[in-house]
Amino acid sequence: MTASQEKIVIIGAGIAGLAAALRLGHAGCDVTVIDMHHAPGGKMRSLQSAAGPVDAGPTVLTMRHVFDRLFADVGADLADHVTLTPLQTLARHYWDDGTRLDLMADPEASLANVRDAFGTKAAAEFVSFSARARRLFDAFDAPMMRTAMPDQIAVVRKVLSRPRLIADMAPHRTMAGLLKSSFSDPRLAQLFGRYATYVGGSPYQSPAILSLIWQAEEQGVWTVAGGMQKLAQAIAGLAMQHGVRFHYQTRAQRITRQGGQISGVETTNGHFAGGTVVFNGDPRALATGLLGPGCTDAVPMQGTEPRSLSAYVHAFAAVPHGVDLAHHTVFFGHDPKAEFAALARNEMPADASLYLCAQDHGTAAPDALQRFEIIMNAAPVLRDPEQEKAQCQTLIFARFRQFGLTFSPTPGPDTLTTPQGFDDLFPASLGSLYGRSPHGLTAAFKRPTIRTAMPGLYLAGGGVHPGAGVPMATLSGQHAAAAILSDLALRSTSRRGVMHGGTSTASAPAAPKPSASSGS
Repeated sequence: MTASQEKIVIIGAGIAGLAAALRLGHAGCDVTVIDMHHAPGGKMRSLQSAAGPVDAGPTVLTMRHVFDRLFADVGADLADHVTLTPLQTLARHYWDDGTRLDLMADPEASLANVRDAFGTKAAAEFVSFSARARRLFDAFDAPMMRTAMPDQIAVVRKVLSRPRLIADMAPHRTMAGLLKSSFSDPRLAQLFGRYATYVGGSPYQSPAILSLIWQAEEQGVWTVAGGMQKLAQAIAGLAMQHGVRFHYQTRAQRITRQGGQISGVETTNGHFAGGTVVFNGDPRALATGLLGPGCTDAVPMQGTEPRSLSAYVHAFAAVPHGVDLAHHTVFFGHDPKAEFAALARNEMPADASLYLCAQDHGTAAPDALQRFEIIMNAAPVLRDPEQEKAQCQTLIFARFRQFGLTFSPTPGPDTLTTPQGFDDLFPASLGSLYGRSPHGLTAAFKRPTIRTAMPGLYLAGGGVHPGAGVPMATLSGQHAAAAILSDLALRSTSRRGVMHGGTSTASAPAAPKPSASSGS
């Protein structure tokens, strides 16, 4: 079975599904992508506002080289398809005691800002912590992030061959424990502890090695002109040029089999034939039987439990007043222990840190409507969304007023997505945005990998190794495509005598449509 003969169905047009589709289409495969929403992007979604589409998902783009390589590997140039602008201010941070700290693209500028805000001792601690994060990132980039199948034994051998890594990893400490000993000022420990939430974890339960996430951001942060979904649209458009077909508003109902082999995907718009299926959704959907009882053993439940954090996400347009914002601004809660303790109890934290993305920062007139996204951490618990929306909306904007920040008009609860809303958008996720929890030193090895126990079924997405985040999910799509092409090459030497059955009865391929929300 050659690549040009093999029919591949990808369930989900999230960034991982798109990356896999583009690579497989470029390799000559017959690829169809189905998605239950109106447009590509998955969690990289947008909502309409009075000022235009506003990001309502990931807003921080790091590790640009992952996307440069994706486009280059199919003979394209990323810069020809999207406009990326590097941020000089990586993020601005406010505490309720009036302290402000800007972390910068220029390390020396960051160091100077830390020294000005916290003193010379804190500056030295910042240098030491950043060096540690850099060593960890460099050590684990290849054997973990860039490999499709992480080998725990191989990683242990690498660590033992470089004893300093053991001290850097602090294997028996939590991230919060490491940060407490790294910074004498608790505000800096709170700042860098926030990076655990980038992968859906609490710093009080996540392993210390996750401190390496700071290095990914220190290497650079970019904005995408028009919003993050423009990147998804660009990849989908390029995939279409390579013959990939997209069917939106098409929900997968069951992965079908014939003669013991995968034969395609049954959907709300008919059956799509394919001997290979890539599932770009939450792996828990497979484990719980959402794609049919025959798929429940494809992914072990321990690869999907316990769940990572969810979020409350506001996306709206308004005029801001009272606080000098950057593109990315964080307003810290008074007591991080209280915030994460409430989350551990599955409660809405009353004293939460708030992240604010000012999508039009630097381009909008002072009195003009601007687009904003607010993210507050949440437990992956499904409650009455209307009651939860009202409570959360009141809490968030009261907290901003304490910092002196107001919006005109004040956004209403209708602009808020709750964990229940995310569960509706991403079925079987329980609202969790990052798949399996990162808590525990070996959590990274417990995530599902690209190949499943069902021959012909592959995984891609933030719930799969190498983990959550736009670059990591994109890498998982690369890993899935490589695994499929490798397996097809092996099969071509012993072509099966029985061909896959099934006929596509769906409507003609649909191009991306304007959307109020999108997901996979």
